[in-house]
Amino acid sequence: MRNLVSGLAAALLLASPAIAQTGQDTMASKELTIERLYASPSLSGPAPTGVKYSPDSSRVTFLKAREDDSSRYDLWQFDVETGAQSMLVDSTLLEPEEVELSEEEKALRERRRIAGRKGIVDYDWGTADTILVPLGGDLHLVTLDADGAQTRQLTQTEAFEYDARVSPRGNYVSFVRDGAVFVIELASGEERQITLDAEPDNAISYGVAEFVAQEEMSRYTGYWWSPDERHIAFTKVDESTVDIIERFDIKAEETTVIDQRYPRAGTPNAIVELFVHDLKSSEDARLISVGPDTYLARVNWAGGSLWFQTVNRDQTEIRYNRTDGKPWRVWSPLKETQGNWVNLSNDFVGLDEGILLTTEETGYRHLAISPDGSNASELHFLTSGEWALDSLKSVDRDNGIVYFTGYADTPLEQHLYSVPLSGGEPVRITEAGKSWSVSMAPDAQSFVGTSSAPNQPPQTGLYTASGELIAWVEENALNADHPYAPYLDAHAEPEFGTLEAEDGQTLYYSILKPADFDASKTYPAIVEVYGGPHAQTVDRDWESLSDQYLARQGFIVFRLDNRGMANRGKAFEDVIYRQTGGPEVRDQLKGVEWLKSQPFVDADRVAIQGWSYGGYMTLMTILQAPAGTFAAAVAGAPVTDWSLYDTFYTERYMDTPQDNADGYDKSSVFYHLERLEAELPPLLLVHGMADDNVTFDNTTRLMAEMQEKGLLFELMTYPGQRHGIRGQALQTHLMKTRMAFLNRQLKE
Repeated sequence: MRNLVSGLAAALLLASPAIAQTGQDTMASKELTIERLYASPSLSGPAPTGVKYSPDSSRVTFLKAREDDSSRYDLWQFDVETGAQSMLVDSTLLEPEEVELSEEEKALRERRRIAGRKGIVDYDWGTADTILVPLGGDLHLVTLDADGAQTRQLTQTEAFEYDARVSPRGNYVSFVRDGAVFVIELASGEERQITLDAEPDNAISYGVAEFVAQEEMSRYTGYWWSPDERHIAFTKVDESTVDIIERFDIKAEETTVIDQRYPRAGTPNAIVELFVHDLKSSEDARLISVGPDTYLARVNWAGGSLWFQTVNRDQTEIRYNRTDGKPWRVWSPLKETQGNWVNLSNDFVGLDEGILLTTEETGYRHLAISPDGSNASELHFLTSGEWALDSLKSVDRDNGIVYFTGYADTPLEQHLYSVPLSGGEPVRITEAGKSWSVSMAPDAQSFVGTSSAPNQPPQTGLYTASGELIAWVEENALNADHPYAPYLDAHAEPEFGTLEAEDGQTLYYSILKPADFDASKTYPAIVEVYGGPHAQTVDRDWESLSDQYLARQGFIVFRLDNRGMANRGKAFEDVIYRQTGGPEVRDQLKGVEWLKSQPFVDADRVAIQGWSYGGYMTLMTILQAPAGTFAAAVAGAPVTDWSLYDTFYTERYMDTPQDNADGYDKSSVFYHLERLEAELPPLLLVHGMADDNVTFDNTTRLMAEMQEKGLLFELMTYPGQRHGIRGQALQTHLMKTRMAFLNRQLKE
């Protein structure tokens, strides 16, 4: 074990200029209540989301929450030339009343983690002066002119139109209605259906993404326009092969039994066929059929060529398939293979030099060009090194520069970098000491960057391609007018450090102490855990304000990113292969051991809590920890047996139950429950009763088993809620429930 406490001073943002400028010394202290945590306006201040450039790069548009209702979003614009900011579309005018969403839209929003939002949740630019806004189940086209924004309603049906977008040249609007793809020619207003009707009784639909594509591949669509608008590639999804799971959608006033097509690990997947529709001739060409043992992962047009990526059932190979037009002959010029599993990305750009993509062939994700898209051994790498690239952002073809985000400086900060198309050392563009997310302009001459730090909530600015601030889109300054200003005097900042895993790899942690911390006292501590793949919780950004609440209540808050988590390379991730709930738990227990060794931590008052994979980790950690390690635990929406979870996610890390029966057994909560020798710490289970991701039976089976064994626990369920508990009232209730439980168990 290696403790780098001596390096913490350098890691901390001790100067805190953003907080110092508020004149906080003169401000009266105000108690931060749970009610205020979730009330409007947001304590973190205004934070634009859904940032997009207009096609001509003259405007930046974004969604902004209303001050009186932080869950309702309107569409705003920022003029790049003048810096003027104004509301484009008031969601309350187009949708004055709450609209009951279709099941497809509910599922799509849940998969995209925006289920708690209202108003405008998505939009799509057409030409430089047209924007498509789906709202209330119908589609609205916004035209921008000298007089402002004019709105034209394109659809007005009883059905719910979703997955809508404008075609590449702005001549059509496309969407899915009742499981079929439609297009509207904007000049004439003519609507036509380009696929067959869906067959609900046979579980067949068109132009949609099946459950695992949405939830696990981040592929939320099932159709793709060609750049010249001549063709649309689309899917035919046959889910008749997928097992039906009877899921109880338990609401306050009624219970509905939903027959959900849910492919649990080791069971058949959907059959997905890919077609190309010719808008001129109305002819369809079938390209490929995949499933149940192959996945359609990505589809991209590059000029007149259509590329689509398929992944084998073992998820050890991404195959890049290509077809160049009629007669639509398919060939596979490129592939990426891994010994354990491959990770998907959205990085794919067609260049004159070849295909620009990212790959983890070297053990870390890096940029590479396949010169002619024909041979993986000919990949020309633009970046290299023992650091992880996050995603490709843009290519400035005129100047031969590629822009990407990644972690070349430190795993704690995501930045924007540039590198020549010929390759070389990356140049960091964004300011250090913060974490950044970036949207590049179509011409790659500017970007909109959102940054935050432990002492600064998210700020969004317009920057030159070299990183110079042009203007604030949302400065969100922590001044006296900021919603968080009354609470700044007790704001605490985390300290960062590292420990060493059993195999020598470095584990990063953060520890948050109360603002009035007294080293001569001892404090109860809460371990906040997630622990699962494709996530990072320890970084330099504006953390959840629930952590600040905990610190104000006198708790130490500790986080550790264990092996298996993201942005550290394949060797760091692959440790969990076929044995989840083992290496991650040992890493967390190493962190708890270090935490308890600190003189300011009361070793008898340490709790652990997490949600989803974090709920699973909470249960697995308390079941494998030495007796007396934890004084309490809160497990929210936990997976309890991986055979209950879906194919694509579970089999990537665990293989199938048929081929790894012992691994599934030992990775199950029930395996460790059977071997429990010590008494469990006080446990609170929480779950949404309509969860369609980690289904409720994960928890009900655990409840039944614990009851049979005479093990006591507390329970809170939320009728009608899915994988996330949404809405101000319920979030407040959940936090109060957790705090009441933790206070009972940890406070002297």
